[in-house]
Amino acid sequence: MSKLTIAIDAMGGDVGPHIPILAALKSLQLHPNLYVIIVGNRTQLLPFFKKNQLLEHPRLNLIHADNEISMEVNPVYALRHTSDSSMHIALKLVSQGKADACVSAGNTGALMLLAKQALKTLPGISRPALISSIPNMHLGHTYMLDLGANLQCDSQTLFNFAVMGSVLCEKVDQINSPRVSILNVGKEKNKGGDVIQRCAELLKHTKHINYAGFVEANELFTCRSNIIVTDGFSGNIALKSCEGMGRVFSEQLDKAINSSLYSKLLGKLLRPILKKQLKHLHPDMYNGASLIGLRGIVVKSHGSANEIAFTCAIEHAIQEIQWQIPASISKKLETVLSERDGLLHE
Repeated sequence: MSKLTIAIDAMGGDVGPHIPILAALKSLQLHPNLYVIIVGNRTQLLPFFKKNQLLEHPRLNLIHADNEISMEVNPVYALRHTSDSSMHIALKLVSQGKADACVSAGNTGALMLLAKQALKTLPGISRPALISSIPNMHLGHTYMLDLGANLQCDSQTLFNFAVMGSVLCEKVDQINSPRVSILNVGKEKNKGGDVIQRCAELLKHTKHINYAGFVEANELFTCRSNIIVTDGFSGNIALKSCEGMGRVFSEQLDKAINSSLYSKLLGKLLRPILKKQLKHLHPDMYNGASLIGLRGIVVKSHGSANEIAFTCAIEHAIQEIQWQIPASISKKLETVLSERDGLLHE
């Protein structure tokens, strides 16, 4: 097995640097060929490293960063004034070829701007997109992009998202000709604005993309599409609405189970069944949104991710390294973009 190296921004996120480090240790146990570089403030991290005897770990390295980028910092300010931050240094390790991927739970806007500056976009791609998987009752999961990196998109950008999502699904899930749909306000062909309509036409006439039409928001978890394409504004709202509804459902279920002695007894009997059936819906299993369209691999973890969730984000990065996702996207773009350009000039 070839060596894999991941740089982790340990200072990003809301829960402290111990979570990324614990997740890294878990991933190191699972992957004997994995090496991890922890980037963060050495003064803050050293006590944890010493307490857990990590300084002598053969596959774990610590690189000092003077500063960190908080969640409140303006992304443009971060781009101009944070060259000594843990996020910037972790991305620089990827751009220098010292790491194969970067994982961060930090400021999303800052991560996007810094990653684009450090790694550059692939030829033919003007904007990277955030892609992640969501539960699907029929397929196990469905990929959705963009989830917030680009609030407004033109038809060509959405088209590129479809290509990138297709490549990720083909490689990671080993699905030939995955089905691609566009999120819309209706399934009828005449629904949606000009941008969506034009993107649909481009996809419809591109033989290298398996276009499956429109999907509505109420079909996100039940559709037969492997990839759902949308702009970052709609995608982020849809994702966070689902996350909020999931929390409400979980809280109401716990409240109902603990409402009486009878319900508590019934809940004790049902809990193992519910746990098994609902395991694939747990948000921790879907943590990790990839910033695809770059020349390097960057995975964004949720800011409040626990150890299990952050480990899932690292696993996403490992899969993308193994399948060489940036190179695969670039190769497919060479084939598809000439076809798209021909359609645009008709």
